[in-house]
Amino acid sequence: MSVLKTIGYSDWFKSRVDDDKIVAHDVARIVSVHKDSYTLTKGGAEIFAELSGNLLYSTESASDLPTTGDWVYADFYDNDTHAIIYGVFPRKTLLKRKAAGKLVDFQLIAANIDVAFIMQSLNDNLNLHRLERYLVMVNESGIEPFILLSKCDLIPKEEVSEIKQKILGIAPQTTVMEFSNLNRENIDSIITLLKSRSSYCLIGSSGVGKTTLLNSIIGTDQFETQPVSKIQSKGRHTTTSRQLVRLESGAMIIDTPGMRELANISVDDGLDETFSEILELSQSCKFNNCSHTNEKGCAILAAIKAGDLSEQRYNNYLKMKKESDFNQMSYLEKRKKDKGLAKLVKSAIKNKQR
Repeated sequence: MSVLKTIGYSDWFKSRVDDDKIVAHDVARIVSVHKDSYTLTKGGAEIFAELSGNLLYSTESASDLPTTGDWVYADFYDNDTHAIIYGVFPRKTLLKRKAAGKLVDFQLIAANIDVAFIMQSLNDNLNLHRLERYLVMVNESGIEPFILLSKCDLIPKEEVSEIKQKILGIAPQTTVMEFSNLNRENIDSIITLLKSRSSYCLIGSSGVGKTTLLNSIIGTDQFETQPVSKIQSKGRHTTTSRQLVRLESGAMIIDTPGMRELANISVDDGLDETFSEILELSQSCKFNNCSHTNEKGCAILAAIKAGDLSEQRYNNYLKMKKESDFNQMSYLEKRKKDKGLAKLVKSAIKNKQR
């Protein structure tokens, strides 16, 4: 177990083991997820793994399957060159979003992350509304957010300071740091943040420099990057999967693919934490059932009128809440239909056996 500690196996996970599974299987951590297979580690080499048939066919949703960063129960074979996964530990944190497109389901990004570095680049990519969405997703997951502003060499320091103040206006409790992969400004400061046995992830749009930052932290061009487009001033998407990388410091970090679509499902806690000033204002409304639209004594409307709350920020909050509620309702309906179909199939198989 001492080797497992080096890759993040803490007392939190030890206290939540399944007594039957821990006796029958070893413990390992998922390093990466592929289409039908996984790689995992017990603290040493990375090992190819597959799901047991029982685990694969008993899952009701994609969110029940392992994702990068998960702790799992597994059996190892052929001198630890192959493994079978039999179960997933409870997750301390889970970073997820709505699956892209019309599919109403969760897409898992990473599990058991301590800190999420939300990256925005200081050029045309910078978008405060998108940043709010990332903050909602991270806060909902119970992960500590840390905002990194890449490519600070592209604009004057005065503009960097102005942008940081705007960001602190929407995320006052969050640390914001600018850096440059080109001249290595603040790279060493980022490296000192990465603590042994802690897990981190890099999230942000394509081209903000996530993989380049990872290479800067490692000190070598271990992971492939592509040059910036001269026409659009944007980096090109390189990372296509999520991989847990162990650093010399003992910290672990996951680089994630860029997210073009960032919709959320059921993120009430994340919304409340990201838009905490709106929640606080609502407590001062005259009526408990205030809809914050036209009632007299509405603290939110009063704050907007007085200029203490941005109407645009409040509208962003409403938009995300409506979107989340709609996706949640659609997701529950989908799960209900899936369960009904599963029962129908089981019944048909049972009748056929008779």
